[in-house]
Amino acid sequence: MKPLLLAGLIATAAPAAHACEVALMLAVDVSGSVDGDEYRIQMDGLAAGLTDRRVMAALVEGKAQVALMQWTGTGRQTVVINWTQMNSPDDVAAFAFQVATVPRLWRDFSTAIGEAMQLALPYFAIVDGCKRHVIDISGDGISNEGSFPSDHWPALEAAGVTVNALVIQNSGFDLTTWFEDNVIIGPGAFAVTANGFDEYPEQIIRKLYRELTQAVAESDQFVITRE
Repeated sequence: MKPLLLAGLIATAAPAAHACEVALMLAVDVSGSVDGDEYRIQMDGLAAGLTDRRVMAALVEGKAQVALMQWTGTGRQTVVINWTQMNSPDDVAAFAFQVATVPRLWRDFSTAIGEAMQLALPYFAIVDGCKRHVIDISGDGISNEGSFPSDHWPALEAAGVTVNALVIQNSGFDLTTWFEDNVIIGPGAFAVTANGFDEYPEQIIRKLYRELTQAVAESDQFVITRE
């Protein structure tokens, strides 16, 4: 999205009618390593995860704000569904339907995780009434183009944005550890591993529920910070 248009969105966005527990930016990998079937597993799995009974209840109870981003290589990251507040099960179902039916924007490009994080950051200014700001990024490979993910840690920490990851493990390389060392950041940040795309639907439910119910105000909360 163009900076001018984003600025307009921030300037004209109406204040939230109710405070929310968490603003959750779902950032889905559509890079060239994700084939058509794998993309479908991700989107259908995410839609099903949002409407899981426990996840749906947590979304509504917390009046969560949720948005969806597609991301791939340099200059190819877009928020395809803007912030939507989950005030009722019908709101969750409607959002999940949009997730399942939104067109894929790109197919054959590289993996620019840092740029996805960078694009997401200013969107949280629109939902600054939420208690927590979280980027939920899924990926099946390391960042190989554009700014490196850790380049954005200072700005994310300054803005109070947490980055969690759903790591789709498709090779012998320890991708989860790479995400833990180079991507996730913030209060209670964590990574969940799906061993292949077939495990994505199961693991996204686990991840969403943990994100939505995670308490961060307690004094003993584990916090990932970076030097």
